[in-house]
Amino acid sequence: MKLVVGLGNPGKQYQHTRHNVGFMVIDQLAKELQLKFKDNKTRQVIFTKTDNLELIKPQTFMNLSGRPLPDIAKKHKVEPSDILVVSDDIDMELGKLRYRTAGSSGGHRGLQSVIDSLGTDQFPRLKIGIGRPNGVEPNEYVTTSFSVSEMKTIKTALTLAGEMIKENFLRQ
Repeated sequence: MKLVVGLGNPGKQYQHTRHNVGFMVIDQLAKELQLKFKDNKTRQVIFTKTDNLELIKPQTFMNLSGRPLPDIAKKHKVEPSDILVVSDDIDMELGKLRYRTAGSSGGHRGLQSVIDSLGTDQFPRLKIGIGRPNGVEPNEYVTTSFSVSEMKTIKTALTLAGEMIKENFLRQ
């Protein structure tokens, strides 16, 4: 079993914001695989799965994204190396992708929550650049929506992210 966890914030008001590109990747993969989401309020996640893959969107808000993961990992008997976390990265150019098999949070509080909850930073992650703002506080910027032109770049990045996940993570 492999777990792909998209980081984001729950709620319609955050649906198309920069901080939610992790959720957007999960939505894209679910659409490609023709899967429907279910809500697990006990575990605080929205998820969908196949026999060997579970796509997860934690519903705990970004800074607590890791909370549900230890229980889910234990249930499926998966190691951290079988959990891919997808998140935004404010320090990367809009639409740029970076896949790593382990590493620090880089200051991303959602990733730090996952590291703290799993007790390790030895899990793969895929970061999607959202760009750094000029004159806007980062905590405000990440909850703003993409412009129409930016959304075109992000849609391309979502497609590439899906391909990267299939190639680098699911084929292992």
